[in-house]
Amino acid sequence: DPVKTREAHSRQGWRTFGDIGHLDADGYLYLTDRQGFMVISGGVNLYPREIEDTLLTHPAVQDAAVFGIPDDDLGEMLVAVVQPQPGADGNDTVADVLRAHCRAQGGSIKTPKLVRFCHDFPRLDTGKVQKRVLRALVLDEALPRAAWGLLDGKRLAGQGLPGYIGPA
Repeated sequence: DPVKTREAHSRQGWRTFGDIGHLDADGYLYLTDRQGFMVISGGVNLYPREIEDTLLTHPAVQDAAVFGIPDDDLGEMLVAVVQPQPGADGNDTVADVLRAHCRAQGGSIKTPKLVRFCHDFPRLDTGKVQKRVLRALVLDEALPRAAWGLLDGKRLAGQGLPGYIGPA
C-alpha cells in the first residue's frame, strides 16, 4: 500500500512502524503494542494488548486476540476472540465471566462487547496470531443470528481454521 508506506517514513527519512512502549526505571525499553492496532471506541483510545493481557490472567484462557470492528454508535466496538484452555468450552456463561473479569480489571470501557471462541487460532509460521483472519470471521458473524449456521466448524476447517466453535 503506497499510502501506508509513505506514512511509515518520517520527514527525516526514518522508518517508523508506530510501535508503542515505555521505559522502566532502569532504562529498559518495552514495546507493548502498535498504534495501528489501537481501537477508538466512544472517543477513547484502547490498546488491544492491554486487554489481551487481562484476559490471559483468567484461568479459562489459553490465548486471546482483541481488536475493533465498526460500530455505528461508538466508532469501533471492542471484540475478544479467546482460545480456551484444553478441554474447556466457550459458551455464553464463560463469555460473561470473561467480560466481568475485564470489567473488574479495567472498567467497562476496557471490556469487550463481544467475546467469541476458537480452539485453534490461525497463525503464521512464526506463531503470530492472524488477527485479520479472526476479525474477518467476526465480521461475517455480524450477519443475523440465523445465518450463523453458515459458520460451522466443518466449513471453517476446510478454510484452514480448525477448531472454530462459533459465537458465544
